[in-house]
Amino acid sequence: MASPPLPSQIVEFNCKVMEEKLKNLGLKVKHHDENLRFLKSEINAIEEVCVDLAIKLGNYHTSVAAVATNDTSTEEAEQRTIRSILDQDKTAAALVCQLKVRYHERTSNMPLMKDILGFVTTLGKVNDDHLSRVLAEYLGMDNMLALVCKTYDGVKGLEKYDKDGIIDKSSGIHGLGRSVGKFLNGRFTVFCLENLRSFSGDVNIDDPQRKLILHRPRLPGGESPPGFLDFAVNMIHLDRAHLSCLTASGHGLRETLFYSLFSHLQVYKTRADIQCALPLINDGAVSLDGGILKPNGSFCLGYSKNLEVKFPVSLEVSSSPENIAEMEEQVKLKNWEKERLLEDMKREEDLLKQVKELYSKKKQELMDYLTRPSLTQTLRDSPPICSPATPGSNPFGAKSSHTSFRGGYSDRDSVYS
Repeated sequence: MASPPLPSQIVEFNCKVMEEKLKNLGLKVKHHDENLRFLKSEINAIEEVCVDLAIKLGNYHTSVAAVATNDTSTEEAEQRTIRSILDQDKTAAALVCQLKVRYHERTSNMPLMKDILGFVTTLGKVNDDHLSRVLAEYLGMDNMLALVCKTYDGVKGLEKYDKDGIIDKSSGIHGLGRSVGKFLNGRFTVFCLENLRSFSGDVNIDDPQRKLILHRPRLPGGESPPGFLDFAVNMIHLDRAHLSCLTASGHGLRETLFYSLFSHLQVYKTRADIQCALPLINDGAVSLDGGILKPNGSFCLGYSKNLEVKFPVSLEVSSSPENIAEMEEQVKLKNWEKERLLEDMKREEDLLKQVKELYSKKKQELMDYLTRPSLTQTLRDSPPICSPATPGSNPFGAKSSHTSFRGGYSDRDSVYS
């Protein structure tokens, strides 16, 4: 014999009690989800710091090793770069370089020469010969030999034209070349600092090199891809004189010239590392073993070109041993913090799993209760009952307060409270 139907008030009361339990469990799910997101962001921030420290430590040890083996000094590297420019006969870079080096007294006060800051290849340095080669090949000879002017007036002064648009070879850089028996052949590239679109993000003002704050590529787990070293624009070392060179709007060479050349170009150790990180590369990548992936997605294969004009390699030891010891201690501390956070994440994941399991169980109990035969007649004669809540929802429309992450765990964290 079937049991008589329950009064509608009892049915409604029981449903509300069960739905209230579901709502509380849903809020617990949301709470643990928020905790996990917070912990993940903290781990990502620590990994960012560790990558920065690893790059600085790597640069230091590379410089120390190079100095210990009596490799070419920075001054010798700069002189070699100047000689390689002078060897590019009939180019604007070779002519300007010759005027600056051999006719300095004669040309130093000319407005045309004063506005020329230098050449792309001489305005920055790198700390690794492999990086110097691959960046030079990526940019190409025209860009490496490009003149860099401070203002657009300087660009206009380089070349004059007659009424028919023909180059006036007696004025500008062509006239200067003729005065010393040198003639230009073909086109040449000129960058105007005040006309370049500058980096729109923030600069690390605490960094002596004023490096750009860029978001590193991240794997789904939050870690950097294997072999990722840095962005090329931040691996260019600027001399103190070039660091102080700012446009009228206050932007330096890194935010203007080198950002326009490299944008978000990524640097990896090997070609294999680039292949593994392809989904994370948007603006091209290069590797120290000669791999080049262009921003348009094309690969440069075959043998690398042995370019004569490259960035000088700076082998100066920029940090003191005391600073290095401090950075190594920071790495140890950050790794310890990361381990603690990973333990917290594991506890949060376990609690979240328990809450979700309990939520599913309680939801099934409510569904079983609503489908009992004894409730059929009662449900027909009663107003509709709200459907079971989903994790994180509020079946009664109440606004849940934001819950911040609590360090550690107490009895209140039990999923059955």
